[in-house]
Amino acid sequence: MNTKPINVLFLCAHNAVRSIMAEAILNREGMGRFKSYSAGPFPRGEVHPQTISILQRMNYDTAGLRSKHWDEFTRPGAPEMDFVFTVCDVTAGETCPVWPGEEAMQAHWPIPDPLDATGTASTGTLAFAEAFRSLDTRISIFVNLRLDGLDRMRLQSQLDHIGGGADRAPA
Repeated sequence: MNTKPINVLFLCAHNAVRSIMAEAILNREGMGRFKSYSAGPFPRGEVHPQTISILQRMNYDTAGLRSKHWDEFTRPGAPEMDFVFTVCDVTAGETCPVWPGEEAMQAHWPIPDPLDATGTASTGTLAFAEAFRSLDTRISIFVNLRLDGLDRMRLQSQLDHIGGGADRAPA
């Protein structure tokens, strides 16, 4: 039985909101089967306070969360990634580095940036909650895929379908 966790890297431009949420969600929902990380090409250097707030309200551990540059995952000794997901359009348009190890499966799971929400404070709070909900739904579908039962082409199709915004399991 393989006990090595499946490594997943979530990328977002500033690594301050969406990718951080995804890291926390998968680390909990993956129940040890997955090890999740996050990074970005232009890290903000700190996790957005509303990101920490929503995660804490949902009882997620936020102790080790930090904004980091994706170069951290290209260095010798970095974890080898099995999957890499972009969660923002800026990062999806960037040329990603080469990750150590086997070629990681990649997909784009676009989530609107809650920091772009305009209006009242409650509009911003709702945007953060919607980003969290979308990520939670997609990650729930992902962790329930039979990863060992799919060839690479079928798995890629499933990953792309999850990123298509469908809030249901792929067909």
